Amino acid sequence: MQKYFFTLLCLCLSHFTCLGEIGKQINRSDIENTLRKVIDWQITHLSYSTEGSAGHLHDYGINAWTNGVLYLGMAEWAKIPGNDAFLSEYLLEIGEKSQWRIAENFTETKYGIYHADELCAGQFYLEMYRSEQDSKMLESTKNRIDQIIANPPDTSMHIKNKQSWTWCDALFMAPPVYVRAAALTKDDTYLQFMDKEFKRTYCYLYNKDEKLFFRDDSYFDKQEQNGRKVFWGRGNGWVAAGLVNILKYLPTDSPYRPFYEDLFKEFVPHLVSFQDKSGFWHASLLDSESYPSPEASATALITYALAYGINKDLLNKDAYLPAVIKAWEALSGAIDEDGKLGWIQPIGADPRKVTEEMTAVYGVGAFLMAGSEIYQIIK
Repeated sequence: MQKYFFTLLCLCLSHFTCLGEIGKQINRSDIENTLRKVIDWQITHLSYSTEGSAGHLHDYGINAWTNGVLYLGMAEWAKIPGNDAFLSEYLLEIGEKSQWRIAENFTETKYGIYHADELCAGQFYLEMYRSEQDSKMLESTKNRIDQIIANPPDTSMHIKNKQSWTWCDALFMAPPVYVRAAALTKDDTYLQFMDKEFKRTYCYLYNKDEKLFFRDDSYFDKQEQNGRKVFWGRGNGWVAAGLVNILKYLPTDSPYRPFYEDLFKEFVPHLVSFQDKSGFWHASLLDSESYPSPEASATALITYALAYGINKDLLNKDAYLPAVIKAWEALSGAIDEDGKLGWIQPIGADPRKVTEEMTAVYGVGAFLMAGSEIYQIIK
């Protein structure tokens, strides 16, 4: 009995020592101040189109995927009790301006109802519906995914086909919408569809030897300058964060859950091996020498996944908390005096050069998601 209590005491002391170490480097007030500074800068500098001119609502509109990631990050921070109540009002205003609608735009004749990126804002709408229970926040997103299920997409996995999830980014944009819809409506049809479509993408783009996702099939035979395969940092970050947003709303007793937990445990920890000494990930995972600049959006997305894994006991805290701390310190160092987060690669599909001046709303959204999840570790 004495041996048992001695062991228990050691475990408790080890736990508090671990929390003590993170407290020395990151504390709740630091995260609060940092996120508020970034949020204030981004709100001040946020611009978007509400016109239906070519492409604007797809990439730069109020309900575009780019802004959808930002709103989702803001919503993650706002829903933590005691945090920035003004954000909830701001997000309600954004929702009203967008009429709670999924993007409908000039490119409709090209992509029809299927393009995954155009579903991204639905995650934000459904999060607001969860808290507000206003049916108009649910209607457009539900109508859109109901149409997709009723009119099955072209199953070709060639990148030119935008009806299916033929690029790895899509695994962040679309699947969590179906999972959230299932959780809110108790309709398993959404999970059945999501699971089938996700696994088609997984089987096609996941390289089991490298434990990484190709961005799309156009990269199967491409090589970096060092002769390694091309695996895009942010693309893999999208998948990691997408898995988080699936697992958050997939019931623990769901028959679908084991696949996503197993993939998370295999894929996300492997990403740590590509983190550099400063705490960043790079635009190219296998050729950081050709892309030596830090890349903040990939770093934030991967950090979000690691922190979630720690919080939900999917990852060992002792093993992976140091990587989270290092990443948060690196990201915090990428913020200028005014609150602008830099080193974010512009919209693209592959590794590109990044500079300190580059910023983008989706990178800020990913940063807010990461900060919210790290805050939960400390809390």
